[in-house]
Amino acid sequence: MKRWRYVPLTLLALLVWWPVWYLLMGAIQSPEELALTVGPAISGKGEAIYTVLPVWPTLWPLVELLVDTPEFWDTFWNTVLLSVPQVLGQLLTGVPAAWALSRLRFRGRRVLTGVYILLMLMPFQVTMTPNFLVLDALELMDTVWAVILPGIFSAFPVFIMMRFFDGIPRELLDSANLDGANHFRVFWHIGLPLGRPGIIAAMVLIFLESWSAVEQPLTFLRDEKWQPLSLRIGQMELSQAMGAGLVALIPAVLVFRWGQKYLELGIRSGTMEEV
Repeated sequence: MKRWRYVPLTLLALLVWWPVWYLLMGAIQSPEELALTVGPAISGKGEAIYTVLPVWPTLWPLVELLVDTPEFWDTFWNTVLLSVPQVLGQLLTGVPAAWALSRLRFRGRRVLTGVYILLMLMPFQVTMTPNFLVLDALELMDTVWAVILPGIFSAFPVFIMMRFFDGIPRELLDSANLDGANHFRVFWHIGLPLGRPGIIAAMVLIFLESWSAVEQPLTFLRDEKWQPLSLRIGQMELSQAMGAGLVALIPAVLVFRWGQKYLELGIRSGTMEEV
């Protein structure tokens, strides 16, 4: 009887994996087969015909995309250029901010923490206009900084790290202070090592969010030379879009797989009570 409990979970897992599987199979299908199977649905002239395996598998669309389409690599490196600085920026600004909100006691700390939580809850549609006005005033519109800077100061990674820093025992910090360690030494030698899982979890989240972002580049980048894969895939031919989607999935999967353990710890730490 216990085995039957896994049947619904297996069906749900297959349902989640089906888009990934179809993306993989679509990347090795010929353009003619894609036009016959999903072409009618995309053009709005019929319904898609889903097949588990391609009838005529071929690697030619992938080879053509990776070898004979230099524009794809320009777009790929645009995505890297927009994503990696956001991760590095969060390391420089978000980690100290999370430590200060978690472990330092200063006037207005609770108000500032509430502002961070409020910003975290606001969707992009709410902050789009203020961000647009600020970026336009700074003459950063249509540059990579228009996407990078708002991502660097995103509130959600700070909240994840802050909740993880809350789990560090207060007695340990008090002992370090009694030994003569100042705030920076406590942060550097205790906060960073013990908070590494939460920091990595936050970095994984900010990378995944920036790697697949659509609304921010669509709003702040008019010049096509800076557009990432998330925007350009929809403008490609169907066979190339399948291959580009598969290639774009690889970095996200690798980063997620590398930080999966820390991501789970970081998310669970959000339910911990403040020490």
